[in-house]
Amino acid sequence: MQDLKELNEVIASIKEKIREGADTLTTSRSVYEFKKTFLDNKQGKIGLLMKEMRNVPNEQKAEFGKTINSAKEWANEFFDELDQKLKEKEQEMRYKSEKIDISMPPVKIRYGNLHPVTTVRNQLTDIFASMGFEVYEGTEIETDYYNFTALNTPQDHPARDMQDTFYLSPEFLLRTQTSAGQVHVMEAKKPPIKVVSPGKVFRSDDDATHSPMFSQMEGLVVDEGITLCDLKGMLDMFVQRIFGESTKTRLRPSYFPFTEPSVEVDVSCFQCGGKGCRLCKGTGWIEVLGAGVVNKKVLENCGIDSEKYSGFAFGLGLERIAMLKYGINNIKMLFESDLRVLDQIDD
Repeated sequence: MQDLKELNEVIASIKEKIREGADTLTTSRSVYEFKKTFLDNKQGKIGLLMKEMRNVPNEQKAEFGKTINSAKEWANEFFDELDQKLKEKEQEMRYKSEKIDISMPPVKIRYGNLHPVTTVRNQLTDIFASMGFEVYEGTEIETDYYNFTALNTPQDHPARDMQDTFYLSPEFLLRTQTSAGQVHVMEAKKPPIKVVSPGKVFRSDDDATHSPMFSQMEGLVVDEGITLCDLKGMLDMFVQRIFGESTKTRLRPSYFPFTEPSVEVDVSCFQCGGKGCRLCKGTGWIEVLGAGVVNKKVLENCGIDSEKYSGFAFGLGLERIAMLKYGINNIKMLFESDLRVLDQIDD
């Protein structure tokens, strides 16, 4: 290329190719790639024209360079306008694809909530933790010794019939109570001890208010000078926190091999205020748990001096508390995963 006339012909040809190629472009990215083929300093068709400057007479070099720069400006403006148009088109298409028809009914989002037994367990854990209790979760498979013998229920003891259980072998069984975990704690830790043991337990029992598998939480306090009065004071605070401030407790004599004396604990009916209703069967009281002063033999089995230390223990079923709190009359409802039941409970 040796003169301006030939340069202008080349530039005119390049502009025509740009216009023709622009008609095939559909995205901002394709504009960028196409633009590089013309304006790249090293490979672009317009950029390479500057290399022809050495073949042009000196008197035409200024005009030659001006003509190429003018072509660059035109190409940049052309591609910028094209890029803007395609970006607007892409945005419009994206808006259409993301458009929401506000006249359509919304998709209902179901929010889950905790199972009633889990809710009760969390509430009880918080209550006892606020009283200074630690939480210990034992194993669901226990030895006969920890589940029975260490708790003052040796072989052939009639109290074993009260907790008919599932044996895996002559030595191992599915625990019938979380008290077995308390024995582990007493063996490993010196008094003072203040612990609750929540978890699943298993008994061969099945009716409207009992299940072969259920959840239990047992508590244990061992220290110097612990009496039944300490148990009563703790229970008063507990039932007021879980059932309401006006709730009262009543202790009735009972029997458990691991406590002496032993008591059944009733609470004043929180539905009728003790006047008598269907929930409390007209008595004004509802039985909720068993408790008592830890039997000296249990302390001695765990290596604790029963002359120096004493304690109290209590145990309650989490399903029973949940049934009372939420008005559930059949324990099986808590295991059937019926959402018509569970959706009504969100405490």
